[in-house]
Amino acid sequence: MANDAGIGEWLHSRTGLVEYPGTLYFSELALSHTARQKTKLLARVRRIRGQVEAVERALEAEAGCTDILHLLAASRGAMNGLMLEVIDDHVREHVAAGDLSQAARTEGADELLDVIRSYLK
Repeated sequence: MANDAGIGEWLHSRTGLVEYPGTLYFSELALSHTARQKTKLLARVRRIRGQVEAVERALEAEAGCTDILHLLAASRGAMNGLMLEVIDDHVREHVAAGDLSQAARTEGADELLDVIRSYLK
């Protein structure tokens, strides 16, 4: 899909991502609220990485299924917490901010609903 003509323009218009060969970078404008929370969000991601690595270690050590299920549940809970934090920021910045036009609010709400639909599949 990255080789399709115009995909970079489409991607940027829908998500704020800027495409470079082999890599996607977030534009500053589209994610300004996450840039302000960068340290906090990255700390969450690092905790999630540690939890997923614990699952891997448990599987390699042939731990019991109950132990592995607990580790998986903790990892999923951490990921859901991260998702909630980013959703909260998105709503505050792109849907509920007092200085937004109705069109901008609608666009922010539509973007969020698209993500929620794909998340719940």
